[in-house]
Amino acid sequence: MAESKRDYYEVLGVPKNADDAAIKKAYRALAKKYHPDANPGDAEAEKKFKEASEAYSVLSDSEKRKQYDQFGHAAFDGGAGGGGFGGFGGFGGFDGADMGDIFGDIFGDIFGGGRSRSSARYNGPMRGANVRTSVRITFEEAIFGCEKEIEINYKEECAACHGTGAKAGTSPETCPRCKGKGKTVEVQQSVFGMGMVQNVQTCPECGGTGKVIREKCADCRGTGYIVKRKRLKVTIPAGIDDGQSIRISGSGEPGTNGGERGDLLVEAVVSKHPVFVRRETSIYSTVPISFAVAALGGPVRIKTVDGEVEYEVKAGTQTDTKVRLKGKGVPSLRNRGVRGDHYVTLVIQVPERMNEEQKEALRRFDDLMNGRTPEEKKETGHKKKGLFK
Repeated sequence: MAESKRDYYEVLGVPKNADDAAIKKAYRALAKKYHPDANPGDAEAEKKFKEASEAYSVLSDSEKRKQYDQFGHAAFDGGAGGGGFGGFGGFGGFDGADMGDIFGDIFGDIFGGGRSRSSARYNGPMRGANVRTSVRITFEEAIFGCEKEIEINYKEECAACHGTGAKAGTSPETCPRCKGKGKTVEVQQSVFGMGMVQNVQTCPECGGTGKVIREKCADCRGTGYIVKRKRLKVTIPAGIDDGQSIRISGSGEPGTNGGERGDLLVEAVVSKHPVFVRRETSIYSTVPISFAVAALGGPVRIKTVDGEVEYEVKAGTQTDTKVRLKGKGVPSLRNRGVRGDHYVTLVIQVPERMNEEQKEALRRFDDLMNGRTPEEKKETGHKKKGLFK
C-alpha cells in the first residue's frame, strides 16, 4: 500500500530541494551497494535496491516529481489524477524513462554493461590515438642532446572528401540502427536472474560515429584520410636516457568527429659505449695505470665525455681506487644547469710480456723491497750452487 512506502527523498537520502545531479549521485551509490548481482541471495539488499530504483524513477522525472511533491504516493495509486506507476524487471517504475540513459549511464561503469557516463556519448568528438616510434642515438648524443630526422606514416585529411569519407556530392547519413547516438542498448537478464541489466555497446553499424556512408570516397575508401610518409625533425634533449620518449603534440592519429589529433611518442634507443657506463646522471669508467705510477705518483690521462683530462695520481695508490671527476657526468633533464659526476676506477696494470733487462730490473727492485743486498744475494746463490753440486 502507498501508506507503507517510505518517502522517496528519505529513501535516497537527499533533501526535497536536491537538484538532478544530487539525486542521480545518491541513487548511483545505493544501486552499487544493493544491486542483486552484487548481493546474490540477499533478499534485504534486493528490497532496498527496488525501493531506491522506484524512488529514482520518480524523482529523476520532472513531471513525476512535480506530481509526487503535490500528492505524495497517492499520485501513482490512481488517485489525484495520477497516471499510475508502472514497473520494470520487478523493481521500480521506469515508464517513460530513457532506459539506455538510466542503465547505460548509471550501471555501465559499475557492472561492466557499458561505458561510464563521461564516455557514453559515443558520437561526440574523440581525440586521436598516440603513435609510437623510435630513434637510435649514440651515447654522446644522449648526453649532450641533438637533432634527428625521422620518417613516419602520417594520416592526412583526404582532399577529395575533406575528411567525411563520403563520395563527392554526397554526405554521411544518420545511422538507422542507433539513430545517430553511436550506441545500442540491449536488455538482458542479470547473471543471477534477479532483475534486468542494460548493456550499452558501440553501434556495430556505424562504429560509434552515429553516421553511415552509403557511397564511399574513392581516394580514401571511406576512411576520410590518406596515409603519407612524412619526415619530422626531433629535438633530443640533453640528458635523455635509454627508453625515455620525446612527445610531439598533434602528430599522432587524427581525431574523430572533430576531435584533436593524438601525439607522436619517439623513444630514444641509446647505443652502448665501449668505455663509459651510465647510471642515471653518473658516468663510470675504468682507467689502467702502471705499477710505477701507482707507487711513485704522477699524471694520467683520463677520457671523459668532454674530452681527455689530466689527473695527478697520488704516490702509493692501490688498485681499485675510486676517483671522482665532479661535473663530468650527465646533465639533468629537469635542470639543465646541473650535471652529474664521472667516477673512475684506477686499476694497476701488470705487464704480460717483459724482456730480460726488464725482468732483471724487477728482480733488483724486489730484492731491495725485501732488504736483500747484491752481496747477500750473490752469497746465497753460491751456497745454493755448491749445495746442488
